[in-house]
Amino acid sequence: MPATPGWLEAAALPPVELRDRSARLPDGSVAHVLTILALSPPGTPHAGLRVVRETCDPASLAAFSRAVFRAWLANGMPAPANWAFTQLGLLGDDEAARELTPLLRKWPGEGGHARAVIGLDVLTAIGTDTALTCLNQIAQRVRYKGLKAQARERIDRIAERRDLTADQLADRLVPTFDLDGDGALTLDYGPRAFAVVFDETLRPQVTDQAGKLRKALPKPGAKDDPELAPAAYQRFSRLKKDVRTVASDLVHRLERAMVDRRRWSAEEFADQFAGHPLTRHLARRLVWLAGTGGDARTFRLAEDGTLADAADDAFVLPGDARIGVAHPIDLGDETAAWGQVFADYEILQPFPQLGREVHRLTDAQAKGFRLERFEGLTVPTGAILGLTNRGWERGEPQEAGIEHAFVRPLPGDRYVLLNLDPGFVAADSHAFDEHTIVYASVSGDRYGPWSGGEVRFGDLDEVTASELLRDLTVLEDAAKS
Repeated sequence: MPATPGWLEAAALPPVELRDRSARLPDGSVAHVLTILALSPPGTPHAGLRVVRETCDPASLAAFSRAVFRAWLANGMPAPANWAFTQLGLLGDDEAARELTPLLRKWPGEGGHARAVIGLDVLTAIGTDTALTCLNQIAQRVRYKGLKAQARERIDRIAERRDLTADQLADRLVPTFDLDGDGALTLDYGPRAFAVVFDETLRPQVTDQAGKLRKALPKPGAKDDPELAPAAYQRFSRLKKDVRTVASDLVHRLERAMVDRRRWSAEEFADQFAGHPLTRHLARRLVWLAGTGGDARTFRLAEDGTLADAADDAFVLPGDARIGVAHPIDLGDETAAWGQVFADYEILQPFPQLGREVHRLTDAQAKGFRLERFEGLTVPTGAILGLTNRGWERGEPQEAGIEHAFVRPLPGDRYVLLNLDPGFVAADSHAFDEHTIVYASVSGDRYGPWSGGEVRFGDLDEVTASELLRDLTVLEDAAKS
């Protein structure tokens, strides 16, 4: 039987209560719980764990689990006691997932890549929507390529089991946070109450009963209800953290959806945007495109939940429509009309859409497979790495572990490749301060050939070409500064 580490004393850990909260486990029983956890490797928990779960209060078990994990951290994360880490996947809750995620993001940079990968499995095992949202955020927006790929593999497997794509899974994981039908939340202090609404980037804003906007939610006072007010204040603190995490991912995914030409069914739009109490705040601040057959019309989601066109007339969404976030190229002559509508209603957008710059290929660029305009630019490392937030990916390491390529997957199994000199050292992204773009070419092969020929830039659709030129113009501006 494994010996419990000296730094884990039952008496020093939070109490584990019975399910009906009539009593708590004595220290001797808590020691048995620790032994059961030590005998529960990932994927094959000890049979006694079922009894523990059936007998004990889930919330107190989760608090106990987090305390065990914190003790492991505080004592240097000893490998023989790794079970004190992995047990989060057995007893952990949303709070455990939130606490673990920032650690997973930094561990690879401290030589802890293997430990971070184990953490991905812990998030998967916790399995709540919050835990899977944390996992998906790592898959999309972590700086360490290896960890990002591992997280993406897990998200893809989870989505496949649910017969969804990774994007569809991410849509369904956005929590409602118990917001009401108008997308607001009332915080009850007893004698007074406050309403929480959200701005264009999903930052929570607090208004009092008179409708006055406050800088922050006030702390409970002597005249407030001693139970309701502290609970409401703590709820708001959790809400701010959770929505901040969800918001950055959601805004990013909607912008990528516009660029990548992603489409939703009318039912998906109704469930995941128009009818969702959180995402509707962002949906109201965008122009949408509804395509049926060869026809496409633009519309917006109004404050009252109805749909309207650029003339502010009622819009009826066809049941068979495929819906996407409209790109300025889609809007054409309607861009100015939509700009006026949003100005009249003082609607701020979560990312550049109506004011987004549009780029077009020259005739010579459209006929070629290279963009010579950008070749020879010497660009700071940070600017190139910033492309990973725009859908670009780092290439595979070549000789001496150098990554010479930055790759942008495009629709139709096409790729834009930037060949860089000296390139990125796989183990140290900032080994060099800047890189020169040797080639900027389009290909039907992720790994080349740089000589091209089978694909021309003119084969790309207008939106894809515009966004590609937009990305490369950012590098051009960085090279000049």
